[in-house]
Amino acid sequence: MKIIMLGAPGAGKGTQAKKIASKYGIPHISTGDIFRANIKNGTELGKKAKVYMDQGLLVPDELVVDLIMDRFTEADCEKGYVLDGFPRTIPQAKALDEALAKNNDAMEYAIDVDVPDENIINRMSGRRACVNCGGTYHLVTIPPKTEGICDVCGGELILREDDKPETVQNRLKVYHDQTQPLIDYYKGKGILKTVDGTKEPEAVLEDIISIIEA
Repeated sequence: MKIIMLGAPGAGKGTQAKKIASKYGIPHISTGDIFRANIKNGTELGKKAKVYMDQGLLVPDELVVDLIMDRFTEADCEKGYVLDGFPRTIPQAKALDEALAKNNDAMEYAIDVDVPDENIINRMSGRRACVNCGGTYHLVTIPPKTEGICDVCGGELILREDDKPETVQNRLKVYHDQTQPLIDYYKGKGILKTVDGTKEPEAVLEDIISIIEA
């Protein structure tokens, strides 16, 4: 069961990736986690990645694919995995496919959690984070007991910079320019499945499960 999660920032793909991983006992793999693990463990690939990251540069696609392919060799990937946050561009997708093909392997599903931009802007601009403990709330779906105050530690709740409507709009523009073409790419490969991400998270999960178990 080899799954790629697609979706705009704030669409909830990360949440769904974790739920799928938990249900099927497969790892939820994000490139950020792989980078951190390899750098912490001082692996050769980690050292190479760190050179770029320390300079504030993007890690080259070839190196990211090497890190991901290395992660796939670990025992917990035997039954499959959920890939979240990679690939983000067509060159990355092609590089990943080529690396998998060398092992006579291929992705099975690319699941797009589809949410209109307007919903995402409303969703993210309603988020609030505690300046002390980092607890997260939402003005509509998970409001604090007292407006502007964290339930847990009494800290002030703020709208983070990356959740402000203008920031979200910029992130969505980058997504549509760079990542949206992946949807057509995986549609062409016949593995794209789309779910309605405006539903409640549990309903979205049910839709994904019905696709996987069809």
